[in-house]
Amino acid sequence: MAKNERFSDPRYGPAERQMAESLVEIERQMLEEEAGEECDCKDGMFPGLTRRNLLAGGAALGGSLLTAGQGRADAPPGAVEYRVQPEPTKEQGRTILDDGGYGSRSQFESEVRWRYPTASLDSSWSMTPLASGHGIITPSGLHFERHHAGIPAIDPRTHSLTLHGMVDQPMRFTMDDLQRLPAVSRMHFIECSGNTLTEWTEPTLKTVQGTHGLTSTSEWTGVPLSTVLRMAGLQDGAAWILAEGADAAVMTRSVPIDKAMDDAILAYAQNGEALRPEQGYPLRLLLPGFEGNTHIKWLRRLEVSDKPFMTREETSKYTDLMPDGTARQFTMEMDAKSVITFPSGAMRLPRPGYYEITGIAWSGRGKVETVEVSTDGGETWEQAALEEPVLSKCHTRFRLPWVWDGEEAVLQSRVTDETGYVQPTLEELVNVRGTNSVYHLNAIQNWHIAPNGEVTNVHA
Repeated sequence: MAKNERFSDPRYGPAERQMAESLVEIERQMLEEEAGEECDCKDGMFPGLTRRNLLAGGAALGGSLLTAGQGRADAPPGAVEYRVQPEPTKEQGRTILDDGGYGSRSQFESEVRWRYPTASLDSSWSMTPLASGHGIITPSGLHFERHHAGIPAIDPRTHSLTLHGMVDQPMRFTMDDLQRLPAVSRMHFIECSGNTLTEWTEPTLKTVQGTHGLTSTSEWTGVPLSTVLRMAGLQDGAAWILAEGADAAVMTRSVPIDKAMDDAILAYAQNGEALRPEQGYPLRLLLPGFEGNTHIKWLRRLEVSDKPFMTREETSKYTDLMPDGTARQFTMEMDAKSVITFPSGAMRLPRPGYYEITGIAWSGRGKVETVEVSTDGGETWEQAALEEPVLSKCHTRFRLPWVWDGEEAVLQSRVTDETGYVQPTLEELVNVRGTNSVYHLNAIQNWHIAPNGEVTNVHA
């Protein structure tokens, strides 16, 4: 199907159509680049590890002229290239704080987010490389991004948060004010409601980074939103809060007061350090389990009201079109979802034998209760082991040992959360939602394994 026809359905607006088409194109370019590499590992389980990656990391430099402490610009992002020691037990390593005081990752690690190639660099997003993840925490440098007007540079010394509207006492908080208040630290996922949007009608993207890469988990630290709301005093009838960002898009979303008083966080730290600018530095709203667009970054204003504000992001966007032409609105909670990350699309199993199937599961309604895995396209299911910790509204790692016999197989995972909600098949989801929708696709993912070990994205 031609690029301009694949997403011509009216359910795709101009922005969604551009997003879907560009995702297909960038993934095609990346896989073509990898296919052109010649190395023994190309037929192995980890196609991302290519000769080009190794050279960029310095593995082939051996006795080069680089000395410890010197770095080269062609190292992978986030790394510094050093001379590889032929025998590290025979010579001293580089000195402490040689990295300038802020560490870097190994030059042999090359996982990166890839940017969605929108026409505008200011309104774009990037995808987390889920297949290379370990455990449940996403490194801050690999957390997916979504920006509508670029990444602002904000001085925390002048930034403030204004709280007004239906409160007894309007208040203004500096960052110092907020950081003096009692804080909490919790691990939660964030998922863009457009995650997997290309997969509604046919298998489109090839890798799990492409199909599911708009979700990540971090430890978030900050002040419970309920704390400042109690300080200001909510008036009778207060039911909604407008959250507003300080970016050029002045991003705004309405938030139910019940959510604000429950587990919402005014977050100023991520994974043990200050938020990164692309994650909302110096302050963002964290709404555990709600769609990513509601987690307003660069937060500067909260206005309390008795009704939602009907902003652009909750009227023309982030609504779910139903088969009868109506639209579901304020569908903020992210339904239970799971995906197998190994083996997954564009990988190749080198030979029959033992493998550990692994992936992540999550739910915006609470904890993951169980995850089942099928290797025969849903005909039979086996319960996977959940790796601790299993936390509310957080990615959960699951694992299942599997002996592949070299025959054709279709791998699936299915999560049930603590409310009893069971992840649906695509057919079950479409029967209820139709195909007019773009957001909130949480259907079971299928990975087909061919007898030669190649793994591809399919619809059952």
